[in-house]
Amino acid sequence: MTTWRNLDEELAAWQEAGRKPVFWWRDDDAARASDGLSLLLELRAASDLPLSLAVVPGLVEDSLEKALGDRQGLSLLQHGYRHENHATPGMKKIELGGTRSTEEILAALEAGKSIGEAVFGRGWLPVLVPPWNRIEDRIVPHLAALGFQGLSIHGRRRDAFMGLTVVNSHLDILQWKPAAHFLGEAALLTQLTTALRTRRLEDTPGSEEPCGILTHHQAHDPESWRFLKSLFSHLEQHEVVSWKGAIPLFCETKRGDEP
Repeated sequence: MTTWRNLDEELAAWQEAGRKPVFWWRDDDAARASDGLSLLLELRAASDLPLSLAVVPGLVEDSLEKALGDRQGLSLLQHGYRHENHATPGMKKIELGGTRSTEEILAALEAGKSIGEAVFGRGWLPVLVPPWNRIEDRIVPHLAALGFQGLSIHGRRRDAFMGLTVVNSHLDILQWKPAAHFLGEAALLTQLTTALRTRRLEDTPGSEEPCGILTHHQAHDPESWRFLKSLFSHLEQHEVVSWKGAIPLFCETKRGDEP
């Protein structure tokens, strides 16, 4: 069973190699004020970490803008349009694909982008986070023309997408079936330690993909919040660890380059 000590040992190995793992934090499904959002913002402030909040523009309520306040430490990303499922029978849930035509999907994304820019101004970044982390290949070549600079899904990134900077999430703290609940400390520490070891051993220095922590404030149970507090506090003890927000990851990288 993987423990905090195993994670410490892996981070020590990074330090001995003279390398620094980069982390980033993405939280999905924001649309309105809620108890979960309040806990998320409290955790962000207490940990003083940059948070990339994926907002569903077609569902945004006035309460969200008020709840976010001055948005210190926050970056706002576009989480599709209305987080609606358009999958064909037998297909996994998807909004950016499925039964709708490419033209319909692009029109919805453009409408969502306009909503986000109107509500949040310059704080709305041209970064797309597909609902359920799924987007059909037929949509991707059109994103840059809509003004998107970045794309974020889940898992190790594939080859670079056309005109986009790709930075994914990797550690989802929830188990989604049969209902959303905390995945478990041991399982998450195993995933994280393994991912870091793989980066250290297989990736060339400087090419490592940032390690993305994925959360969903609306679905967290008390165990989820406790784990996040422990994880952030634990990583803070290691000087070798660095954190980045969405602006340096997506918007300060030349389009088309690898992040």
